Amino acid sequence: MASNPSLTTRDADTIAAKTGNLYESVSVVSKRARQISTRMKEELSNKLSEFASAVDNLEEVFENREQIEISKYYERLPKPTTLATDEFLDDKVQWRYTDQDATN
Repeated sequence: MASNPSLTTRDADTIAAKTGNLYESVSVVSKRARQISTRMKEELSNKLSEFASAVDNLEEVFENREQIEISKYYERLPKPTTLATDEFLDDKVQWRYTDQDATN
């Protein structure tokens, strides 16, 4: 059985070292992944909206090669969690604690 090349084993201690707590690190990564995912969905929706048809008749729906290629391109992109984890480990993500900002 071949392994999925998009899967990468991460060292939990390395991830936890960034914030001092593994759960806080995972929270930061998950929020960043949500941002990336939202951006990617908006980009895909904008590109596919060009192909939208006002007619809902199944007989008039046809395959559009360009639309299929755009969809396949987005399917092949790295997952948002992978991108967010890489950004986090490369110190490209900034975060702050909102409860400390309120007390200062």
